[in-house]
Amino acid sequence: MKQSNPLVACIAGAMLLFSTQANAQLKTPEGSQRAQVMQRVGITNITIDYGRPSVKEREIWGKLVPYGYNNLGFGTSTAAPWRAGANANSTIEFTHDVKVEGKDIKAGKYGLHIAVKEDEGATIIFSKDANAWGSYFYDEKDDALRVDVKTNDIPHTETLTFLFPRYEANSTIAALRWEKKEIPFKIEVNVKDIVMKGIKSDLRNSPGFTQSNWDSAANYAFNAGELDQALEWVNASISGAFFSKETFSNLSLKSRILAKQGKMDDAMSLVDKAAKLGTASQVYQLGTGLIGQGQKDKALVILKNNVKNNNGAWPSNFGLARAYSATGDYKNAIKSINVAMTNAPERFKPRLTGALEKLKKGEDIN
Repeated sequence: MKQSNPLVACIAGAMLLFSTQANAQLKTPEGSQRAQVMQRVGITNITIDYGRPSVKEREIWGKLVPYGYNNLGFGTSTAAPWRAGANANSTIEFTHDVKVEGKDIKAGKYGLHIAVKEDEGATIIFSKDANAWGSYFYDEKDDALRVDVKTNDIPHTETLTFLFPRYEANSTIAALRWEKKEIPFKIEVNVKDIVMKGIKSDLRNSPGFTQSNWDSAANYAFNAGELDQALEWVNASISGAFFSKETFSNLSLKSRILAKQGKMDDAMSLVDKAAKLGTASQVYQLGTGLIGQGQKDKALVILKNNVKNNNGAWPSNFGLARAYSATGDYKNAIKSINVAMTNAPERFKPRLTGALEKLKKGEDIN
């Protein structure tokens, strides 16, 4: 058996150690710490990752951050915008397609750059090169989108901060704040289309094997005003598939869809079927929903039966009081609410007491 040479083994070990040490990176704090901020709009996540320099009594705009596009003396770019932070690329990522300042941009991760102007304006640049170091290698051929925005004067912000100061159901404002300048830009999301597309895809996969998911899909479509799609999905929950069955939830939902479509007779026949399957609280919700639809007489019938079928459970008596009140029968409404008061948990009694006082004044409690 061949013997190993101790000297060769020693040299090889030393070389390996040297190689390991040469490639090892020490972990020390960055001068400008990294930060990340995320805002969800609908089901779309918007994430900004950036380095956070501080003012430190320096002149920022036009000095530390030059206006416009500049040759930074390093890298390949001769007309580089600001990297919108410190050190490595600032990036922004969208999990779905969005609009920025009214312009389309695809889902994905982008390098985020800003060309600051002298006249209280700025150009926000979204680069398809999200992995570059700062903007030293910026190339406008990689631009996915440019948008022009107005800047705002703000109180002093010592450390550069990205945030989402305002958001709504379908949009948000992202903003960079540093020193005494804010650079905001609006991001819009087509929430309904994204969610509906996602639901259609999900129902063709494993989530589509669970009945409750079809109910949830139909509920979303109904609330989004997509009545035909809502009806298709709730029908699948009710019949036609191995998981389908009639429940209070899907029958009552289908009744609301049909009522919204103006098919009131069909809607009311489903109300009767649903009421037989519901708990006292569910039928209470069903009946008060009918009051809201203007179906006062039908609500009275449903809520009278709710009292009979649930041994006078307090929600059923409160619901009946609301039905009597809706029809102007305050005398019987007072009787029903007094019965509800005897069985209701303490935490609900203030609400019932308030309703009783209104009834005594001849005021509707709906």
